[in-house]
Parts: sequence; structure tokens; C-alpha cells
Amino acid sequence: MSNGSSLPSHRRLRGTLLVVLAAVVVAGLGGWLAWRSSGHDGPGGGQPAPGGPAESTTGSGGSPTPGKGSRGDSPHDRLKGKVVVLDPGHNPHNNEHGREIARQVDIGNDRKECDTTGTATNDGYAEASFTLDLARRARTLLQEQGAKVVLTQDGDRPYGPCVDERAEIGNKAHADAALSLHADGSGAGNRGFHVILPARVTAGPADTARIVGPSRQLGEQLADRFRTATGSAASNYIGGGSGLDKRSDLGGLNLSTVPKVFIECGNMRDPKDAAQLTDAHWRQKAARGITEGITDFLTH
Repeated sequence: MSNGSSLPSHRRLRGTLLVVLAAVVVAGLGGWLAWRSSGHDGPGGGQPAPGGPAESTTGSGGSPTPGKGSRGDSPHDRLKGKVVVLDPGHNPHNNEHGREIARQVDIGNDRKECDTTGTATNDGYAEASFTLDLARRARTLLQEQGAKVVLTQDGDRPYGPCVDERAEIGNKAHADAALSLHADGSGAGNRGFHVILPARVTAGPADTARIVGPSRQLGEQLADRFRTATGSAASNYIGGGSGLDKRSDLGGLNLSTVPKVFIECGNMRDPKDAAQLTDAHWRQKAARGITEGITDFLTH
């Protein structure tokens, strides 16, 4: 039986529900605070939160890293807009054109043969075949990073080109970097690679004053990366262990107006070096080292 002081039944029910709801909220808040104080910072079950480590686009230092949401350049664009000239030393057909390649050309401070046949391993693997294969491998890797690559010859000429034309190709292309690829023909026991830098030459059509500095930078980057990629040691007979040499008698350097170096990738007359130079897997590593050296020079 009800009396005058009793609340209507529906008001009593609403009050009871409010009390229960408040209790639930307090209990939930207490549990959440306890969970936070235990060190958890993501949802349970070990799954990363959205935007957490699994989806982050920044490294530990907070700077963008390549990937989703990154503003960094794509690896395919690192060399976009850059021009690289690769000069495969000699020509596989030079030995069929002795008269033509013997013609003298002006290299600024002297006159020299248009070109030579190059050297070969004791088993007959020609330097010209080596340099052309290596140039093609390096071209592919450089193009994958967006560079425009020009070869002075791609097995598409009967001989040459002559050393003065090799330099001119790089100049006309306004190359950001040019590299002449070679292998040496020294005595057995002489091992390792070396990079040839242009000396300062100002004579006749030659003036290397503006390219000596940047060419040295290119050569140093190239030597470092080539050593790392191939595992080859610097020459034990040229450069005093530095892997660097400077010359004033090479038309391809004397006549260049763009940063340019030569690389002698090894000695074809030494059996151990020859075993590397004739190995396609090693040549791919050499191409990677060359590409990385050029990339370092062009991006730093």
C-alpha cells in the first residue's frame, strides 16, 4: 500500500538505473587507469594501433623514411635529371682496323694513337669485351635510378671511337659525370684496381683546370664504393695503396670539360684478378659499386 511520501514507481526505477550506470562508469575508469599505469600503450593482444609501429612512416629519429606517406624521393628518381657518360674502353673490333686506330690525334699536350686494341686475359678474354659488358650492366642500374646514360660505343661501331671523340661525347652531352672503363695488362702478381684522375693540363685544346677538383671527388667516391662492392683491394703496384693515380697523358681526360675519371678494374694478366674479371657474378658486383660511387658523387 502506498502513502503520500512514496515516489512513483517509474521515478524510483530511473533513480536505480542512474546509480547502476554511475557505478559502471567509475569501475571502467578505474580499470582503464590501472591498465595505463601498467605500461601498455596500444590495444590488447599485442597488435599495433593504427599509426603505430607497423604503419609508421618515420624512423626512430622522427624523420621521414621511404614508404607510405613519405615525402622522400623514390629510389627510381634519385638520379632524375642527371646525365652519366660511360666509356667502354677500346672496341671489340679494333683489331680489324689497325690502320684506323693507329692514326694520331691531338690530346692537348701531345699526340697519341686514336685508340688501341686493349689487353686480354691469358685465356683470350678481351678487355674490350669486359668493358662493354660492364658498361651495359652499370647502365641498367643507373637507369633504374632515373639517370640518362650515354655510352660512347655500344658494340655498334666498326672501331673506336678515337680518344678525342670519347671526350667530346661527354662534353656534348653536358655529362654530370663521365667514367671510362678499363682493365689493366700488367705483370702477374700485380693485383687490384685503381682509379685514374686527371692532372691539371692546360695546353692546346686541353684545359682541365675546372674539372680536376670534382673529378677527384668522383674518383674517391668511386674507389670507396668499388672496393666495398667487389671486395677487391686497391692496386698493389700503382697509387701506393690509395687506389688513386693521376695522369696527364690520357686524351680522354685531358680533353674533358666535365668531371671524368678512368677505372682499371683489375689486372687481366694476373690469374687471380683474371678469375674475377671473367666471372659474370663479380662483374655485376663491379657494376653495382660503380653505380653507387657515381650516385654518391651526384647526390652529395
